[in-house]
Amino acid sequence: MADLVLVTGGSGFVGSRCIVTLLERGYRVRTTVRSLKREPEVREMVARGGVDAGDRLHVVEADLLAVAGWPAAVDGCTNVLHVASPFPLGVPKDPDELVRPARDGALRVLRAARDAGVRRVVLTSSFAAIGYGHVPRSTPFTEQDWTRLDGERPVEAYPRSKTLAERAAWDYVAAEGNGLELATVNPVGIFGPLLAVDTSTSIEIVRRLVDGAIPGLPQLRFGVVDVRDVADLHVLAMERDEARGERFLAVSGDFMALRDMAVAIKTGLGERGRQVPTRELPNWLVRLAGRFDAGVRQLLPELGVSKNASSAKARELLGWAPRSREEALVASAETLLDLRVS
Repeated sequence: MADLVLVTGGSGFVGSRCIVTLLERGYRVRTTVRSLKREPEVREMVARGGVDAGDRLHVVEADLLAVAGWPAAVDGCTNVLHVASPFPLGVPKDPDELVRPARDGALRVLRAARDAGVRRVVLTSSFAAIGYGHVPRSTPFTEQDWTRLDGERPVEAYPRSKTLAERAAWDYVAAEGNGLELATVNPVGIFGPLLAVDTSTSIEIVRRLVDGAIPGLPQLRFGVVDVRDVADLHVLAMERDEARGERFLAVSGDFMALRDMAVAIKTGLGERGRQVPTRELPNWLVRLAGRFDAGVRQLLPELGVSKNASSAKARELLGWAPRSREEALVASAETLLDLRVS
């Protein structure tokens, strides 16, 4: 019988794609949702991904903020992909709104996995745990870097939560793992085809571009990676012995200016992309807008900052070969538009 893998957060953008990838490769999958009312939604997403799950997919209820449900969720699983973590569009008033479910939830999953004799947990971390709080630099970030929570540059709630959660996971496995293996995947901005209408921050960027909802483009740079490649990297990190105890940055090429992202989407969509703006805004105007808009204000520390990151480790150690940045961005925009019509 095929191995059983637990995927936490099966209704999410990355979680649902991980389910599809695992089922395509012959695994049985159990996935968690906060409410079983979402099971039909998860199954519909998997079907939209082109897979007939049948009885190879089981959906169970578990919440990152509660112990209940996790022992049953991991029971009988050989490996766990811990994908679930909060990622809001806005900035919470209390950073603990993100830190607690991210850090404490990861520890609950790791404890349950250890107690159940799971072989390996692959934790979905983020570039946010690597590339924030640093002074500007010209060299690419790698897996050796960690976000500096006490650095010279401010660190917002989300990168803080991802950093603390990943640090806690590594510390736990080292001190109390009792043989449990850990690997982490650290993606940059995740784009690519949607399996359902999604409100994640990266997809919200695409939605606003496609709708022409912003008059111009701040001078920001983003890393880009396709969700299908992120799922592939999770499975490689689960399967390959070389991945034990390692972090893997997931990024497809150099970081892109927001304007270059917009041009790629506009070009790829053709007539459907007629509303996509391509005019870049001066920094002083964006800073002025930040005085009145909290959403804009959280972008200000990154305004005009040039960053880059390297995925050489994943490519060389695991043979990971991601799609182009342009393909990921256009696929996001196309499926976003298609889902609205359907």
